[in-house]
Parts: sequence; structure tokens; C-alpha cells
Amino acid sequence: MTLQALTDRVGGAILQGDPDLRLRRFNIDSRMSEPGELFFAIQAERDGHDYVADAVRRGAAGAVIARPVPVPNPATALVQVADTLDALQQLAKTVTSKLCPRVVGITGSVGKTTTKEFTARLLSPTYSVLKSEGNFNNHLGLPLSLLRLEDHHDIAVLEYGMSAPGEIAALTRIAPPDIALITNVRPVHLEFFPDIRGIARAKQELLEGAAVPGTAVLNHDDPLVREMASAWGGDVLFFGLSDSCSIRARDIQPRGWDGISFELVYGGESRPADLPFFNRGQLYNFLGAAAVARVLDVPLKQVVEAAPLLRSFENRGRSVSLARGIHVIDDSYNSNPAALEEALNALAGLPGGRRLAVLGDMLELGSGEAAFHREAGERAAALGIDLLVLVGPLSRHTADAATGAGMDPEHVLVFEDSTAAAQTLSALLEEGDIILIKGSRGMRMEVVVERLIREKS
Repeated sequence: MTLQALTDRVGGAILQGDPDLRLRRFNIDSRMSEPGELFFAIQAERDGHDYVADAVRRGAAGAVIARPVPVPNPATALVQVADTLDALQQLAKTVTSKLCPRVVGITGSVGKTTTKEFTARLLSPTYSVLKSEGNFNNHLGLPLSLLRLEDHHDIAVLEYGMSAPGEIAALTRIAPPDIALITNVRPVHLEFFPDIRGIARAKQELLEGAAVPGTAVLNHDDPLVREMASAWGGDVLFFGLSDSCSIRARDIQPRGWDGISFELVYGGESRPADLPFFNRGQLYNFLGAAAVARVLDVPLKQVVEAAPLLRSFENRGRSVSLARGIHVIDDSYNSNPAALEEALNALAGLPGGRRLAVLGDMLELGSGEAAFHREAGERAAALGIDLLVLVGPLSRHTADAATGAGMDPEHVLVFEDSTAAAQTLSALLEEGDIILIKGSRGMRMEVVVERLIREKS
């Protein structure tokens, strides 16, 4: 669009620059500025106005600002608005309304980013798909994703994240989903909610803000998600493992490192299918994506053919093979009680040598944090995990519970941070070890992964 068209859409005023300047890219991080793009000076933890000059030096054609800023080039385009964040969101909303893609909105406590990636992959052979990059799922990431829309896009597959009530509702006002997928409700961000039902109410905002008429794609096996169907006035498609689901997996056969085989029921049809994942949680992510494909009339044959080509993403369950037959399961991106349970179950079921769990604290769990960590220790002991390497102050609860459940105290190690754990772990490894590495973002468990790969590859 032109600078003038953009200015009209956000209710701003051009302070300087050519009104006919054409813009195609938009950014909020001056370090990533590219020639020709427009920089939005967002006021957050850091004030983007302090970085306008840096963005221009790196090639930005101009900036959207809420207060005067000096720029090194008098030809730089400057658009003044009352609020730069509101301008970014308003621009994304108007672009989405103009181009009219069908919007697939995905939320849930666990698996939403992977489900988003799987959904885009299943739809891509049939449709021109825009998907939000990485975990661009908040009040900044979602509008930036939408500003990458082009005329040729048929579908926008977007992730709607939240850590507090009202955040998903705000995102649906930017892009109301035509298809609203809810993966699950789990004890995540409990620090900001009175209970898990509070989390469910926040996730339900995706349905309340959906386009009408629309379709809800819901995990029938999660009772809190299933309940949402009663308050939804549009079409509902359930996915899961129960016979009540139109999209479901039956006759599931774990195949160790080779993944999972099953029969995919797809409405009135069914076919054998294979997934290259040993973590059963990935099966639910796939079924959610397949349900969206069904709503959009993607043939079953295409879904089944795509399934074995799906891949884990960096820090989200990816398996890395090292020297001496050592395997690292890099699930370091984040952690919560439900996801950790799935990961430990998957680790215990894999063939090989010793099973090691390197676990960082699970954060933002509120008053139940101690109990959740004790449950993790008890589960590790019950599953026969050979060595438990724990990181963070909450890990004492996990360690006490594991030893209390019968695990040898010499096989339970506790470290203050991930750097200390990484320094010790490398010397403890033996041929054929399988190592799960998982923890909340704040624990920086990727440090352990990176050191092992560097030293043991």
C-alpha cells in the first residue's frame, strides 16, 4: 500500500515523506530492519521511539511514531498517530478485512504452535496459506503476521496466545476466526487465574470472538473443551480418540523411534496412517489439524500422505542423534504438568539404553507449584527413569518426591541453573543414553541441549 493509504487506515498524519511511497513490509524490531520497510515505534518494555534512527540506518523507509523523533535522513517517511500499537493492530485489521482470507484461529494450553504448523502443512497443497511465524501469537505477533498477507492467500492459519483473561478476545477483534480450534485446557499460567476453569473461560474467548457463521473444532477428549460446544451456536467438529469424534485415531500402534501407526477416521472414511513421532501428544496435534482440513474439504488421501512427512520443530520434541548412540530429545522450549507427563511417558517407552530426564522448573503455576513438581518426581520414579537431573529452586519438590517414591538418591541431581547442569551432565553420559530435556522458558534449558550437541556430536 502507499504511505497515504496506510496513514488513512490508521487515522494518522504524514509529517514527512512521499505519500505515494509504496510499502510491503512492516517491523517493530530495529535490529531486523530491512530496506524499504516501515518501522512501528512500539512503546513496551523498551520505547521503540529510541530506535527509529537505528531502523532508518539499517534501511527502513520510514516509521510510525506517537511523538517527535530525530531521523538521520530528511527524506524518511514519518507518520504520526495517537498510539503506535493501536495503529499496528488497526492496520492489520483493515488489511485482513480487505483481502478476506478464511481465518483459522488456534489456541490451547499445549500444542497450539505445533498444531498450527501441522494445519498449514495439510492445507498447503490445496490452498495458498499464510501462517503465523514461530509463536507470533500475541498483541504484537498476530498483527505482524497478518501484515504479510498477499492477494493470493486463501487461508490464514493463526495462533492466539494468552496469559491473562481478555487477551484472546482482543486478538479476535483484529482477526475473527472462521474456524476456531481449541487443543486442550491444562494448568498453564495458573499464577494469573483462580483455577483451571478460569483458563478454560479465557480459551473460550476464541469462540466468542469467532466469525458468524463459523466452525468450532474441539478436542472431545478434554472435558473442559468439550463443554464449550454447548455454548457455541455454529457448527462443531470434534477430534480425539473416542467414538464420538468425527476425526479420530483408532487401532493405535506405537513403533518406538519410528513413531505411531493408526487408522485415521475422517468423517465417513478411514485409512491407515503413520506419524513420525513417539510422543502421543503429537497425535492430538495432528488430529486437530486434520479436523481443520476436513472442514475445508481437503481429501483424506492428501492428509494421510502428508502425515509421515510432518516434523518436530526446534526445541519442541525434536530428536538429535549424537556420538556413541546417544539420543537427545530436545523439548526445551517450554514445560507444564500435562506436557511433561506426555514427554516422560514417551521417554519411558523408547527402546535403548538408560533413560535420563533433565527437567527445569515449571513456572507460573501459582499456589499449586509444589504439588505439580512433586507429581513429576513421583511419575519419573514410577516410570523407572534411570537418572533425574533437575534445575531450579522448585526442583527440590521433584527430588524429594522421586526419592520418596523409591528412586536412588544418588540418581537424583539438583542444580541451581541450566549452565551448572550442562557442565556436569556431559561427563555422566554413557553409550546408548536417551536424554529428555524439558523446562519452562525462563529456565533456559536449551543451554543444556546446545552444550551436549557441541561436545558429543
